[in-house]
Amino acid sequence: MEKITQVLCDVTESFRPVKIIFAGKRKKSTEYKKITLRPVSIKGEYMYQAEYHYEKKVTHKNIPYYEGIDFALSVIKDDFKQVNILTEEEEIQILAAKPDKPKITRRKAHHQLEGLTHDRQKQYLLTDGKPYDFLIKLGVMSPEGKVFKNHYAKFRQINRFLEIADDSFDHLPETGTLRIVDFGCGKSYLTFALYHYLHLMKGRDVEIIGLDLKEDVIRFCNDIASELGYQHLKFVLGDIADYESDGADMVVTLHACDTATDFALINAVKWHSKVILSVPCCQHELFSQIKNETLAPMLKHGIIKDKFTELLTDGLRGLKLETAGYQVSMMEFTSLEHTAKNIMIKAVLSEKPNESAMKKASEEYESLKTAYGVKPTIDLLK
Repeated sequence: MEKITQVLCDVTESFRPVKIIFAGKRKKSTEYKKITLRPVSIKGEYMYQAEYHYEKKVTHKNIPYYEGIDFALSVIKDDFKQVNILTEEEEIQILAAKPDKPKITRRKAHHQLEGLTHDRQKQYLLTDGKPYDFLIKLGVMSPEGKVFKNHYAKFRQINRFLEIADDSFDHLPETGTLRIVDFGCGKSYLTFALYHYLHLMKGRDVEIIGLDLKEDVIRFCNDIASELGYQHLKFVLGDIADYESDGADMVVTLHACDTATDFALINAVKWHSKVILSVPCCQHELFSQIKNETLAPMLKHGIIKDKFTELLTDGLRGLKLETAGYQVSMMEFTSLEHTAKNIMIKAVLSEKPNESAMKKASEEYESLKTAYGVKPTIDLLK
């Protein structure tokens, strides 16, 4: 579906679609006759609204703008084989009976997008068409500032992460140097983005450290930081569980595998970090531990057991952070490297911890552990 993906990237990421219509059911069993996708602004937030047309009713579903392409591709793959895209400059028809060999036709047209013309692009903290040195160095955009189509998913997710991080900055110290540690930084697209956004765009003094186990990755990232003149961005080779530091105002850990996430959270709490942004992955630790008689008929299926233990693991992590005086919220966050969606744990240290709430969280934590017969690594957090 590469050709279809390129068309959708070009249309949706430039915020030009007026309407996208999906029709021509792949299966007679599909209940709705068509889906119409259009941009909307809800409480000042740019989104897509999917309108499902049934025989006798119409329903609606709001979709975050950064998930628009994934939604459209899913609909084309599973539900409909014809797509009509109306933009401000043209009409595009995609006949996708065979998604890998679509027939794409275009003709010039003019359609008016009402109500979003002046404020739709402000949702991006980094904008397509404007060159950013780190994105150019990392191969995401051209020297002229044009995002390469095969990197648009990465570009959207960098922006999504910065939006979430930006909402957290009010909880960080207003003056002085901000200290941030990124555990399991990998290729460090987000680490570079944080540095650029905080230091070059917001004018804050920062010290950011990225930690990873891959020597070649650390060498690559340090070379890029040096070439960019990012003097206070360093990358260090090391294991999260063994990492020693004086602390950090903010801890980021995105896709640290299995118990590595727990050790990152333990370090953050030990340092009394003000903000924690964590997207766990590969939560396998509890798979072999979990035992629950009531759920046994369901957990006998490996795929269900795996998904359930992922949710249980993250639920226990959230409760454990609450016992340490953090306000915890969870949201959906799409991986940078894959299309799979993960849970992001956002934790903000309360200025005045609620002892009653902390006690309740502790009781709920112990109750869940007992109910499922598990002992997670996050138990090490005292």
